[in-house]
Amino acid sequence: MFTGIIEELGTVLDWTVLGDAARITVRGPIAVSDAKHGDSISVSGVCLTVIAQGDDWFTADVMAESIAMSTLKQVAAGQQVNLERAAKVGDRIGGHIVQGHIDGTSELLSITEGSAWRVLRFSLDRELAPLVTRKGSVAIDGVSLTVSDVGTDWFEVSLIPETLTATTLGLRKPGDLVNIETDILARQVERMMQFERSLA
Repeated sequence: MFTGIIEELGTVLDWTVLGDAARITVRGPIAVSDAKHGDSISVSGVCLTVIAQGDDWFTADVMAESIAMSTLKQVAAGQQVNLERAAKVGDRIGGHIVQGHIDGTSELLSITEGSAWRVLRFSLDRELAPLVTRKGSVAIDGVSLTVSDVGTDWFEVSLIPETLTATTLGLRKPGDLVNIETDILARQVERMMQFERSLA
């Protein structure tokens, strides 16, 4: 489990395709400072498991499902990624509960500049639309954010300067794809409603 509060910007050192899977190596001194074999690290919102590590890097395997569902299929050496270590029991949850199990990708449709903030509008798949609500939580590339506005096929988030500089979201431009994870509570409610409708 993660909180969506990014700890550092990591750099992809290597991406090796292994059949329908892949192996990624990322430089992230903070992420590996207390990591052990088998620990989870969120890489731009995708929960990955450490299989090898050094003083300032770690390697993880990426399953076919994660590649198909995320922007990792476009990753390349030198690219920056958002990194967060798994939350510890007793930690403050500064964002919201983030699993690192993304729902898919969204396209950045537009950017509106404010005096000290930036509003980003993203596409919203029809099947995810019921799970995204104004003032609700969403994780974009692993960053915990509050939805500032939503339509039937789009949603917006408003980013403060800290988020723009501390995460990869400040580098995004229209047309870019990002990883999206909807709120776990919304997912559970939607699933219960599906069962209720099927029994009616």
